[in-house]
Amino acid sequence: MSAHRHVDVALLVVAVAWGSSYLAAKEVATTESVFGFLVIRFALAAAGLMVVLGTRLRRITRSEIAFGGLFGTILSVIFTLETFGLTTTSASNAGLIISLTIVLTPLLEQWIHGTRLPATFYCASMVAVLGVGLLTQRGGYARPSLGDVLMVLAAAARAGHVIVMAHLSRGRSLNPGCVTLVQICFCLAVFSTVAQFTGRGAGDVAAHLPLQGWLITAYLALACTVFAFVIQAWAVRRTSPARVSLLLGTEPLWAAAVGILVAGDPLSVAAVAGAMLVLAGTNWGRTIVVASSSEPRPAPSQAPPSSKLLGRSTYLWQPGSSCRSSSARASRRMPPRLRARRWRRRRAS
Repeated sequence: MSAHRHVDVALLVVAVAWGSSYLAAKEVATTESVFGFLVIRFALAAAGLMVVLGTRLRRITRSEIAFGGLFGTILSVIFTLETFGLTTTSASNAGLIISLTIVLTPLLEQWIHGTRLPATFYCASMVAVLGVGLLTQRGGYARPSLGDVLMVLAAAARAGHVIVMAHLSRGRSLNPGCVTLVQICFCLAVFSTVAQFTGRGAGDVAAHLPLQGWLITAYLALACTVFAFVIQAWAVRRTSPARVSLLLGTEPLWAAAVGILVAGDPLSVAAVAGAMLVLAGTNWGRTIVVASSSEPRPAPSQAPPSSKLLGRSTYLWQPGSSCRSSSARASRRMPPRLRARRWRRRRAS
């Protein structure tokens, strides 16, 4: 399996986890308990990621703290908008509106970087959005509510999060696991502060949370938060933001599958047609993005050009890996003059 296929599979697994999170979050969160629920969720996520990172936490850098704090700011906005939106709108509307991320991401990327995607990409995106619309129709589209508006804002924030992470992390020696932990801890601090002044606090929510609620919250924390955002932070360094967004845009498809298999939602002709359109649009758009990308596709054993210029090799964060690549450590041990000569030689090649 090629390196890009590994990225695709990992992103699809994230999409499945996020798709199931709609039903899971609606089972636990209420309008009054949003911030208390988010405090518990992110506390569990932070604890889980600390266990996975272990001694690597000692190697966390100032850059990872700074960039993680910035990413965490956007992330806290996303979770606030999405959780409040899910409690004040239907799952049908939420699944449809959040898929606007598919279209907003390349538009923002084009505006920031001055790049252009083929018109066929937008056709593929609209096919996927149409499929999502068919999947999420449950008795017709309701009049937009406050929750609908919040989900639109969440979709825009998602697109911004992907692009900011891709733009600032590419070519830097940032460990995805450490950056993700900083994001989660920053969100935890924000939610803990806000929960003291709005709605029910974390202590009140935890005291009245049944065993099933704790299990659901643990699933949301470990699978839908820790795993998902480590994979996303890794993927945006190896593929384009538009491709990441398009694959994660299959999330409503998996939400419908969970609804049918777990919640017992009826399987209609519209749902089947919508599933086929989402799959077709996603695959079509992914092919267009790969074909039109201006960045060369790195081989598994070859670092991308941006990393080469900096004298660093790429790395895939995993439990058994170090927080820094070996070439980065070797480069730091070189005398400055030799390091500059090596950099000029690589740049000339």
